[in-house]
Amino acid sequence: MRIVENFAAGRPVFSFEFFPPKTEEGVRSLFTTVRDLAQLKPSFVSVTYGAGGSTREVTIDLVARIKEEVGLESMAHLTCVGHSADEIDGILTQLESRGIENVLPLRGDPPRGEEQFVKPVDGFGYAQELVRFIRSGHDFCLGGASYPERHPESPDVESDLQHLKEKVDSGVDFLITQLFFDVPAYFAFVQRARAIGITTPIVPGIMPVTNVGQIERFTAICGASIPTELQERLDRVREDEEAVITTGVDWATEQCRALLAGGAPGVHFYTLNRSRATRRVFENLQTAHVAS
Repeated sequence: MRIVENFAAGRPVFSFEFFPPKTEEGVRSLFTTVRDLAQLKPSFVSVTYGAGGSTREVTIDLVARIKEEVGLESMAHLTCVGHSADEIDGILTQLESRGIENVLPLRGDPPRGEEQFVKPVDGFGYAQELVRFIRSGHDFCLGGASYPERHPESPDVESDLQHLKEKVDSGVDFLITQLFFDVPAYFAFVQRARAIGITTPIVPGIMPVTNVGQIERFTAICGASIPTELQERLDRVREDEEAVITTGVDWATEQCRALLAGGAPGVHFYTLNRSRATRRVFENLQTAHVAS
């Protein structure tokens, strides 16, 4: 099923994101998580793509197995890093042969140890180029990445938004945002996007905090901010793992409630291949829905 069709149903679209493990034990653990979260009946799941294409075969195999064995609609991430156009065409053909209908085209981060992205020989330098290439020869439903608080490499929000518009115009069907913790920032971003003609669904990306140091590193890399109130709450319980998870779940639950109440089309959860915190947030939302 093409993911974009879910947004026409008039119900919130919930989804979960996973990354390819490096070991067989990690893969077994991931499928335990996937099967656990499958009970929540998400609309789809996605699997990320390693730097430099390092997890290409694993990503392809995982999205296919999740769809075939678990019965969840799956979306494969695909980056420009380290691939020529011919190699990308081959990857897309593999995905089609495994029954995958949804792809998230990304520029991708520089490989480990490199500070700047370098356009591959005979490849692509921007996600919008990859989107156009896919559209020229394949029939996938395409997602796209977006940044409510600006891509860290963009000089300002205006140019960042214009690049996003170009990517959407190239053929993106829906957008998923980078993680964020400031609800007003999401709605301000959506308003700016609508003002310049972006009409695709914009799904907020949520990551429940489970480790303070980890989320501080993540936000420093992706350009997201941690609201003062959340940072103060986390600082008070920094050394207490259970208290950190509870704080993260509480904040994410309130985020999701506010986002859905304000008209967000759904929520995309960054799970870090764990089900506990995500499940708790999701169940909190379901409980609130039943109570209302």
